[in-house]
Amino acid sequence: MQAENPYVKLFQLILPLDIASFFDLVDVMEKEVADRYEVHLYLDEKPIVPAGYKSTDLSPNGSSEAGSIQYFPIRDRRVHLHVRRRRWLDKSTGKSVSKDWDLVARGSRYSKEFAAFLKGLPGEIPDYGPLS
Repeated sequence: MQAENPYVKLFQLILPLDIASFFDLVDVMEKEVADRYEVHLYLDEKPIVPAGYKSTDLSPNGSSEAGSIQYFPIRDRRVHLHVRRRRWLDKSTGKSVSKDWDLVARGSRYSKEFAAFLKGLPGEIPDYGPLS
């Protein structure tokens, strides 16, 4: 029996279940921006056929450009999730389809969980402010 990759386990514990279950972590980068550090997690959607389709109806059709979502800070570092969604070609219509993800809070670039957390704090917090 092969042990589970500890990095994959950590990824699954840190991120929401929807993201950890349906996306693969493909890269992690730490960047210095304006005298502080940020963590950038790059995620690709797993090749799971969207609901309502059979695998024989669709063929892989690349990925979307990565969208950026701000997530909870980790150890005083801002966290950005860069999410690439998979596209599929519907063979019967010739149209491109993809799974409809509901990952960000309406009108923001924050994850739903992080936006709910910020909403509960007193005062206005644009861009979740300095962390140091």
